[in-house]
Amino acid sequence: MKNLYEENKESLEKLQNSIKYNFKNKNLLLESLTHKSYDKNRNNERLEFLGDAVLDLLIGEYVYKKLPKSNEGDLTKLRASMVNEASFAKLARAINLGDYLFISNAEIKNNGKDKPSILSNALEALIGAVYLDSNINNAKKISYALIEKVYKKLNPENLFKDYKTLLQELTQSICSLIPEYILIDSSGPDHNKVFTMKIVINGIEYATKNGKSKKEAEQACAKAAYEKLKKTKERF
Repeated sequence: MKNLYEENKESLEKLQNSIKYNFKNKNLLLESLTHKSYDKNRNNERLEFLGDAVLDLLIGEYVYKKLPKSNEGDLTKLRASMVNEASFAKLARAINLGDYLFISNAEIKNNGKDKPSILSNALEALIGAVYLDSNINNAKKISYALIEKVYKKLNPENLFKDYKTLLQELTQSICSLIPEYILIDSSGPDHNKVFTMKIVINGIEYATKNGKSKKEAEQACAKAAYEKLKKTKERF
């Protein structure tokens, strides 16, 4: 992979500068950025496996130290809201990781460099590569810097409340579709109205919920649909 590094040296040095880490073994960096569509034999799938475990540990430690008053249940939910495809894709976008990936032309045409699944996997692989190239402390520095850049106010309510965004990222990664929110009814006096919304994805109705505003009802619908999709791992 030496020639590949030399051919992309300027770009790869920019990535290393952005994460404030310079790889000793450049092949590890290249491997972490190589999608299976680009090279079936040497790609980032194994590093992705390792990085997933490293990030799970580091993020668990991060929320444990950052929120000393939160109980086990809240910490578990908070970690789960951060250790997932949508969250890792956000962290990847914070360093424009997609710009540095080696993927096939077919994937590029299919917007592969911005696919949540590909970005998430690449971030895991990158952290796994840093861990192997040096130690857990460097992996921690990079991970924590990204977390603090993306999640400026870390608390359970802050992360859990925007289910519309989480759901849209999930549905786009599964089927490239955007959920549709439909107002069914509004009733009651102006000062105390109740709005009833339903959510439809790919022609399938997933939930009907009420709220004191359209936004509140939409969030309730999105939460129900998100939890259903995550639980059943439904595919379109």
